[in-house]
Amino acid sequence: MTWRTDEYKKRLERPLLVIGAGGIGCELLKNLVLSGFKNIEVIDLDTIDVSNLNRQFLFRKEHVGKSKAEVASAAVKEMCPSVNIKHYHDSVLSDTYDIKFFGRFMMVISALDNKKARYHVNRMCLAARVPLIESGTAGYLGQLSVVVKGRSACYECEPQVIQKSFPGCTIRNTPSEPIHCIVWAKHLFNLLFGEHDPDDDITPELESAGTSSEEAESGTATKISTRKWAEDHNYDLHHLFDKLFSSDIKCLASLTDLWKDRKKPQPLSYNDVLEQGEGSSGTESLKSNEVWSLRAWVNTFDESLARLRNNMKTPEGEPDKVLAWDKDDEDAMKFVAAAANIRSHIFSIPLKSLFDVKSMAGNIIPAIATTNAIIAGMVVVEALKISNSQFDDLKTIFINSQPNYRGKLFVDTHPQVPQKKCYVCSDRREVAIKLNVNKMTVKQLETKIIKDHFCFVQPDVMETKTFQIVISSDGDTDASMVKKLSEMGISGGSQLEVDDFVQQFGKLYINIVNDDELDEDDFDIVDDTGDTEETRKRRIDEEAASESKRVRVDGDAPNAMEV
Repeated sequence: MTWRTDEYKKRLERPLLVIGAGGIGCELLKNLVLSGFKNIEVIDLDTIDVSNLNRQFLFRKEHVGKSKAEVASAAVKEMCPSVNIKHYHDSVLSDTYDIKFFGRFMMVISALDNKKARYHVNRMCLAARVPLIESGTAGYLGQLSVVVKGRSACYECEPQVIQKSFPGCTIRNTPSEPIHCIVWAKHLFNLLFGEHDPDDDITPELESAGTSSEEAESGTATKISTRKWAEDHNYDLHHLFDKLFSSDIKCLASLTDLWKDRKKPQPLSYNDVLEQGEGSSGTESLKSNEVWSLRAWVNTFDESLARLRNNMKTPEGEPDKVLAWDKDDEDAMKFVAAAANIRSHIFSIPLKSLFDVKSMAGNIIPAIATTNAIIAGMVVVEALKISNSQFDDLKTIFINSQPNYRGKLFVDTHPQVPQKKCYVCSDRREVAIKLNVNKMTVKQLETKIIKDHFCFVQPDVMETKTFQIVISSDGDTDASMVKKLSEMGISGGSQLEVDDFVQQFGKLYINIVNDDELDEDDFDIVDDTGDTEETRKRRIDEEAASESKRVRVDGDAPNAMEV
């Protein structure tokens, strides 16, 4: 297809939506305005952190704490004053952004960093019949793919890589899983005892002593890092505990936009723990494979903090030693486990045993500015094709960690066709789930399976044989949430119909397979062959030897800690 100049210019004036203004998003917005796109809207919930500045080049130090969407929009407006750009400092999961909203755009470009939001955008674009360009990076790996309803596979057609690391904004501000708190605690260890990096402070800076009220109000007050503050207070337990788990949490809780769709964290002071008086005050007799009480974790934090501080000391006149975190170092491991579990308690996340924390603590993948730039550039190439209706020329693109048999790191392929068994974009909206109906509650079904695994936003669930409403998005079934599935008449062979008013991509039918050996919160996805989801993914990976069959990475970096 030829590029017809007049018609093409008119197409560039049609509105497009960019979701995410982080590592990929900054590069992307710059490329879009310089490529001639005239009407752009941007959605991003996050605020700018100091650690973003090494690669999210639209932001400066004076922007820290401000909306990413707002600052990025203003920055590209300066580059190209003729562009019409509108920003939303909000979550894309909000009811505001419905099918009608998505349907206004020529295309949607996703630069998101978490699975739930990616799945939601994928479904909204399919429902609105709007082309979606999906992109992500993880370290030196990256990919982009184009989703066009009926022509190419959707984002959920292929199995996703299991998340092993996480975006910095989640770690610092909105943890929802134990691993988020564990990664935060590892960074805290390095912040207090490791190689000093002033740009990697995971807690808000403090005003130095002696700051006047006028300086504080004007924003010109001198700031000191958590490391310097801790040193000045000789790593005193009470001061450090109250800063990390009370003052910093109060600061987070005051950011009301973060908690529209999340439970707000509850600050915890050292005196609060002492007043509760729960659990044993000693830790010597506790077993590593048991989940300890909050009081026990606070005592562990106290003991390990004192020992680590002592380990740093050197003869007078010499600089303190630098400690390196090692999971086999007992003091370091207990400090990370204690800090992680205290933070988990504050964010209403289940606590973990010392054994579990040790097994979960893994390496962190950095976000690489060059990878973001390459992927963002290729996203705009595909966006230009869509704007010129060159759908037959669209490509799926990968950056590999090692050269393929042709010696290439950068590989492009034709998009995969929609998978016949995909429950999102195919006509086969049916899956089988193995669980224990005598132990799993309705609440666990909603949280772990319907929302966390299948990523529904406001689900309604009905048992198809009896037409009984099991879960209602308007709260009518709240009283039933504590009941076991068997008490609701759900057994092996039952079928549940799941719908979502927000996503509107169609009904999903879940066939229940009972397994009395499973615990209350365990489940497996079973396919037509009887394989569990883990076995099916392993089989798919073994078959995916050709370049046209790849498992994507998620994120900028949805699976990578932003450092």
